[in-house]
Amino acid sequence: MKIIADENIPCVEEAFAALGEVTLVPGRGLHAAQVHDADILLVRSVTRVDESLLEGSSVRFIGSATIGFDHVDLDYLQQRGIGFSTAPGSNATSAAEYVLSAIMVLSERYGFEPAGKTVGIVGHGNVGSRVRRRLEALGMRCLLNDPPLQLQGGHTEYLDLDSVLQADIVTVHVPYTRDGRWPTHHLVDADFLARLRQDAILLNTSRGAVADNPALVAWLARCPDAAVVLDVWEGEPAISLELMDRVALATPHIGGYSLDGKLRGTEMIYRAACEYLGRECDWQVDNVLPIAAPIELAVTEPNDWFETVRAVVLACYDIRTDDASLRAIRNVRQDERPAFFDRLRKEYPVRREFSAMTVRLAGAVPAAARVLDELGFREVCVSSESATHRAGGITGQV
Repeated sequence: MKIIADENIPCVEEAFAALGEVTLVPGRGLHAAQVHDADILLVRSVTRVDESLLEGSSVRFIGSATIGFDHVDLDYLQQRGIGFSTAPGSNATSAAEYVLSAIMVLSERYGFEPAGKTVGIVGHGNVGSRVRRRLEALGMRCLLNDPPLQLQGGHTEYLDLDSVLQADIVTVHVPYTRDGRWPTHHLVDADFLARLRQDAILLNTSRGAVADNPALVAWLARCPDAAVVLDVWEGEPAISLELMDRVALATPHIGGYSLDGKLRGTEMIYRAACEYLGRECDWQVDNVLPIAAPIELAVTEPNDWFETVRAVVLACYDIRTDDASLRAIRNVRQDERPAFFDRLRKEYPVRREFSAMTVRLAGAVPAAARVLDELGFREVCVSSESATHRAGGITGQV
């Protein structure tokens, strides 16, 4: 059996080796000749999967290691009888932790505490629901908007979009669609932005074209007190540097790029392929995830539980590192910038989710430990002694 796989799907060779011969290819430039004789095709969101890629091929199963499927022509696959699976929710926790890190950084930069702030969450699915749980653990009030879920019934807490857009912070977590009752292409347009507060914080980690990027540039020019966090961009990998220069935090589409989330995606499409082929599964992510070094902090202001929580969150994942990496694109020749953007994603450093991390706090109050537990950290230990600096661990003071 011949398997063609995007080279950026982690551990894809190891996972699928028992099913056939795995050939790795760059996903963005994948073309029909490469998949003509393949039985299985494994992709990410950078590959457009449609008739132009598959017509005349022997492909009978496609796995996309992504939570979305806007890059796939599902009608064509159905017509051809080609099996298909995505990895829904695989990187949802990682994306939620990205949002949390961004809010922690902005709270420090602009001098506010999240407790008591309102957050509008547009899209309350796998990612949005996880964002909500984490932000409510900080004492934030979440306003929810999700018309498709509301239509299913049984939901009394959803609000109209106008109400949600009055929040201090608005974060968007919707699939990308161009049709249907609630299309999300350019959901964040000039009208959407005009309804926001002029000092609002806006985050988009869904898809680039969910936000009208020129409209964002114009809005930020008119509203100097507003702040935008962008992980996704129209026209990727050729992004707008004018927009990048105006946003508060800019990252190269890596919100869901924790090692845990990426490997979870590999495992989900592997299991789907095994089920499609009637084969037993003999590879699982738990066997390849490394043990994460502990986070150890000596707390000098024990009564400030939020400062402790912020320090631990940023010790685990600090979005400013990814922001700095992307902004270095200004030092690259214009014709080389798209490749630079893709390289940041391909060579992304190992990042672990909170659930992989043990936290040891010296001098912290129980409130900090309780919140960290609610944020998903694996184990939180509090002692009155000074933190022990352990080789390989993340240590520091707060």
